[in-house]
Amino acid sequence: MPIIKSAKKRVKTANKAAVRNSKTKRTLKTALKSFHAAVTGKTKDAGDKHAKAQSAIDKTVKKGLVHKNKAARMKKQASAKAKAAGVKPTARVKAAPAKKAAAPKKTVAKKPVAKKAPAKKPVAKKK
Repeated sequence: MPIIKSAKKRVKTANKAAVRNSKTKRTLKTALKSFHAAVTGKTKDAGDKHAKAQSAIDKTVKKGLVHKNKAARMKKQASAKAKAAGVKPTARVKAAPAKKAAAPKKTVAKKPVAKKAPAKKPVAKKK
């Protein structure tokens, strides 16, 4: 057990991160397993499972749990498996962001444009 205060804090944060990472990895594994089961069973929702599996892969990469090249390989294998089974991927539909109520525009007082001073004429050089 650590004695130093900062080391104690690191133990706590490391445990929190381990729980968070294991949860993310678990969701990835379940998404992949359900996709593979859907492909082998050729159910109608296999395309949806494919989209969810790819989304789970992307999330693990974003969180730094899986290397991007490994993720690309996993996505390619999943797509190849889906194509071989004749599964058509469903289009991913992103939720439309909620529109904010249009706030009345503030009127800004415009400053008068300052007139430029006339350019100085070049002075002839004396010899």
